[in-house]
Amino acid sequence: MKKLNIVFMGTPDFAVATLKTLVDNNYNIVGVITAPDRPAGRGQKLNQSAVKKYAVEQNLNVLQPTNLKDEAFLSDLKALNANLQIIVAFRMLPKQVWQIPEYGTFNLHASLLPHYRGAAPINWALINGETKTGITTFFIDEKIDTGEIIMQEELAISPTENAGSLHDRLMNEGSVLVLKTVKAIENNNISTYIQPEVKNIRTAYKIHKHTCKIDWSAPIDTIYNKIRGLSPYPAAWSELCIDDAVLAIKVYEVIKINEAHNLEIGTIISDKNSVKVVVKGGYIELLVLQLPGKKKMDVKALLNGFTFTKNAKMR
Repeated sequence: MKKLNIVFMGTPDFAVATLKTLVDNNYNIVGVITAPDRPAGRGQKLNQSAVKKYAVEQNLNVLQPTNLKDEAFLSDLKALNANLQIIVAFRMLPKQVWQIPEYGTFNLHASLLPHYRGAAPINWALINGETKTGITTFFIDEKIDTGEIIMQEELAISPTENAGSLHDRLMNEGSVLVLKTVKAIENNNISTYIQPEVKNIRTAYKIHKHTCKIDWSAPIDTIYNKIRGLSPYPAAWSELCIDDAVLAIKVYEVIKINEAHNLEIGTIISDKNSVKVVVKGGYIELLVLQLPGKKKMDVKALLNGFTFTKNAKMR
């Protein structure tokens, strides 16, 4: 059995679950690499990454390089004498970093590679209406998410699931898959395979604000999947036109209602208890949304103090 000295690299909550699993299973974590502290909030107070907060609690050695090619950082990294590096939700590594350890550098990715390579695999799987996704561990190479696959696990996606709940399931299953991968490396029982060539490969490029705008003229399922695929973060949004005002609202939770009609797309139908938007082949009923400068709220609470006029429209 190999004795492993592990460097762990990650930044958000998604990565903490895996680091905690490694610590709980008594693996020797010789260093944790995470993003530098960044100013956040109104007071611009320095905010530590979720991984740093956990690592400090566990008295782990933390490095926070701004430049992964910096000679001082590379020297510090080599001095840790790690023979395995594990990456979960971190940035792209230069070759001089990932080629350091004897047993390689592997990554956990929240999709069934080769599909959904890129920054936002959880969101795009839902936006595209997938019924299954998964997690993959693979050895890093020069390109993004293209290295040889070590292990994969498939998960079914529920028709009503959003990005938040799928994130949490993949995070927990991912930590288990990383542990299995580490044990295989430790026991010298590792086998890999090259990612297959796939036609019509689906990608998971970074999501921008314009990506999140709802197109109310799209098919009802496309709208529904976009909203759940972006909830709770970064959230789908729309322009609400009401009288002479145009409000940018965020939409977090909806129901789709398939029903024939001849109404104008984007028209809002509201009563004391509900708000529906007219779309092709039915309606999108709004359940949870957020007005500019307000907190997220359910529609019934919103309707206590907000009125949708007869000319109100989504665009």
